Amino acid sequence: MKTHFIKILCAALVTGAAWFLAAPVLAGSCCGGGGATTLILPKFSQGMVDLSFDFEKYNGLWNDQGKYIADSNDLRQYRLNFGYAQRLARNWQASIAVPYIWNENKYSGLSSHTEGIGDTTLSLWYETFDRPKSMLNILDWRDLIPAVTLGTSLTIPTGISPYDNVGSSFDVTGRGFYRLDGNVLLDKTVYPWTASLLLSYGTYLERPVNSEYGNYVEPYRKKLGDRTLGTVALGYISFLESRNILTCMASFSYLNEAEGTRNGNPEPTTGFRKDSIAGTISYASTSVDVTYKFSWSHAIREDGWGKNFPTTDIYTLGVSHGFR
Repeated sequence: MKTHFIKILCAALVTGAAWFLAAPVLAGSCCGGGGATTLILPKFSQGMVDLSFDFEKYNGLWNDQGKYIADSNDLRQYRLNFGYAQRLARNWQASIAVPYIWNENKYSGLSSHTEGIGDTTLSLWYETFDRPKSMLNILDWRDLIPAVTLGTSLTIPTGISPYDNVGSSFDVTGRGFYRLDGNVLLDKTVYPWTASLLLSYGTYLERPVNSEYGNYVEPYRKKLGDRTLGTVALGYISFLESRNILTCMASFSYLNEAEGTRNGNPEPTTGFRKDSIAGTISYASTSVDVTYKFSWSHAIREDGWGKNFPTTDIYTLGVSHGFR
């Protein structure tokens, strides 16, 4: 009975927490396209299909000095995210996630609409543990050891970027660069509490550029700056009378991208930082391995919480189905 309880708990929590931690923190038509999420399977699951819908609303920006500037222009992005994860071996799994993006913008009295596929994410994960680390209570110091999952992700520029035939930054659905990330996910559940920490470091591959927003430019080589991401989350689990599971989580995310280069020389206008908070509610139907999720990610509209980046609110509604 205890083992069965732990398995049910892990199914709901790992699915919800992984989806939540990977929720997009860089997106929006106002800042260079949207990215896909990353999926992580519970320990005993063989596969998972995930479908989610994002609505992102622009409400200002931080300038290059970190000062918040309000803006009444109406810039919006909608994303339909498709994802699939598959277990390859006992401790190995892989996933793919692809967003389809709609940009709806009204800026200085002009309206624009763009839609298309966004950048694709391929991921490979290795679980360093053989059994779930969720606990009902602490009996030994070893019970405090978190589950550690190591991974790498490759972002493929399948979206429309500024280096394609587009009229403005409002039309893009991707960034136009390959990026390779190294990821570490730590999570620990001692019922009814769960905590997670996601750390990620990514580097972009340099590429040649001879066109910007549909106009020819003198050819040069461009590289975006390395990216650092950290997300910490804390959640509370509640078992309902139906034996389904309701989980509420809160998180804080730090995202920083260093200055890029042009022909090896720094580009001071590139690079950014964004701090954000988020809340997620997930409802897991343990009998059919289905999880419903809603999250709200909020960029704090105050000085010092970001730099050279838009402030947005992101609302996400999703559902995932796991296979054992």
